[in-house]
Amino acid sequence: QVHLVASGGRLVQAGGSLRLSCAASGLPFTKFAMGWFRQAPGDEREFVAAIRPSGRAQYADFVQGRFTVSRQNAENTVYLQMNSLKPEDTAVYHCAADERGSGSYAPGYSYWGQGTQVTVSS
Repeated sequence: QVHLVASGGRLVQAGGSLRLSCAASGLPFTKFAMGWFRQAPGDEREFVAAIRPSGRAQYADFVQGRFTVSRQNAENTVYLQMNSLKPEDTAVYHCAADERGSGSYAPGYSYWGQGTQVTVSS
């Protein structure tokens, strides 16, 4: 059974930083791309970042160099380092696993975690 457990979200002031983690189990991690998506109340889910097994990363335009996605294959974990946080970054952040190279296309992801809440105060 596949589990994706996201953690690291909390309340932070604008301009601050957070590092989210997503621990994966029950799947061949090195064969899966991993993605981060977020959803704020009343908004659609949106793509944040993804990283392929090769380490190649893809980002949403709004990231603008503030976020970095990385993976530690030996630990079956993907990270999202978020700097220069803004109030508009407030959302539940979900990690997802994809074996087809779906990038920003959420329906292409096979497995989803429960999410971790990030709140950025102004």
